[in-house]
Amino acid sequence: MGVVGALPENPEMANTVLIIGVFFAFEHGKEVIPLGVVLIVTYTDWINKNPILCLIAPGIGFGFLMVVGTQFALEGGNMPKSWLIAIIPFFLVNNLLLLNQYPDIHADANVGRKHFPIAYGVKTSNIIYGLFIALTIITIVLFIVSGYLPVLSLVALPPIPLAFFP
Repeated sequence: MGVVGALPENPEMANTVLIIGVFFAFEHGKEVIPLGVVLIVTYTDWINKNPILCLIAPGIGFGFLMVVGTQFALEGGNMPKSWLIAIIPFFLVNNLLLLNQYPDIHADANVGRKHFPIAYGVKTSNIIYGLFIALTIITIVLFIVSGYLPVLSLVALPPIPLAFFP
């Protein structure tokens, strides 16, 4: 058993998880509570039955939670800029999982999952994939122009066209 699904498969551990969460809240401040709540909610089984949530859950977990959580751990508080910067991995990680769902469409449907490609088809999923890539590019450029990211961040753009050849 991995981390994903550990709590639903072992509900008796809920009190331990709560104690750990309370410890982190006392140790690092109440700002950590929303991160913990999002983490718990995004790793529940019901997400696999909602195509939209299934589409954005990876970006929330690995985009927002990882970026904001790392910044929080290093700086000791929330910085609005980290929430903005997290938008970039949000789009990219969502696309990564979206691509990984294509080969498993039939197997996933047979076990009751209802992710985006199952619900809306490959053609619509491809459009969403392209939209997320475009939004990644737009976000990077806007953040550079607005001063949220340094000009050196332009180095992230040249490899992006490779995303259209998965």
